[in-house]
This record gives sequence, structure tokens and C-alpha cells, in this order.
Amino acid sequence: MKKIRFYSVLVLCCAGAFILSSSTNYTSKVVSDLNNSAISADTVVQEPFVAPAWADTIKNPIGSSPEVIAKGEEIYNLYCFACHGETGYGDGAAGGAMGVKPANFHDPKFSKQKDGTIFWKLTNGKGNMPPFKEILKEEQRWQLIAYLKEFGKQK
Repeated sequence: MKKIRFYSVLVLCCAGAFILSSSTNYTSKVVSDLNNSAISADTVVQEPFVAPAWADTIKNPIGSSPEVIAKGEEIYNLYCFACHGETGYGDGAAGGAMGVKPANFHDPKFSKQKDGTIFWKLTNGKGNMPPFKEILKEEQRWQLIAYLKEFGKQK
């Protein structure tokens, strides 16, 4: 089982590298204020990941029972932790190599989003974030969202 998981992660990382190399959703901008030490002269800036307003109206049909969350954790460990990190802070090994830091699921900006918005983003992807519409069934995406929402509840 661990061997299969290792190869799944390896394939996912390779796919991520491919997506990264062909992505056009981020741009390199030269920063005019070089006195700002927090930003380098060639910082990669990705436009905000914004879902359409109607995505807020999409309702979670399966809820967030302990069983649903456990299934979501399994999915996270297969598809998400390489970029978003084992604990969801956006500090995974593959994510660090992308130039744009992956989402931090502990950030209040993430946890304040409605489930429908997260579902839309997960389904459609953007830039380095692949679309999971063809990879995960609808139920699996909802299970994953239930698990991701748990990160915001942790202190």
C-alpha cells in the first residue's frame, strides 16, 4: 500500500511539474520599490483565485460527518499534501518549487469561503492548481472540502 502511495505521489509531482512548465496564469512582475525587502526584483505574482459569485450558492450535499472527513483525509493524502503540506499550511515539498505558494488551509481567508466556492475552485483549478473535475468524483471533492475545512478549526 505504501509503495502504491509513493508512486501515486511521484506521478502527481511529475504532473504538477508539467502543469507548472506550461501554466500561463501567473506573471513575473518587476517591483519598482526595491527598498521593500519582502519582495524581490523578480517576484512571481499570481492573480487572485476568484470563483464566480454564483458558486456561493452551490450547497454541500453530503455534510461533514466523521466518516466524510476521514474519506476526505485519504483523498488529501493522495492528491494534496505534496503541495499543500502534511498539515495544510501550503508548505509541501512540491508546492515550494512552484514559484507561487499553495493555499494555506489554516488561513481565515480560506475558511471563510463557502463550500460552493471551494468546490468550484477545486473542480476548475487555476495556474499550478490542477482541475480535479476529471480526477475526483463529485462526492470525493465534497469529502475533500469537509476535510479541508477542519484545518481552519485547529488552533
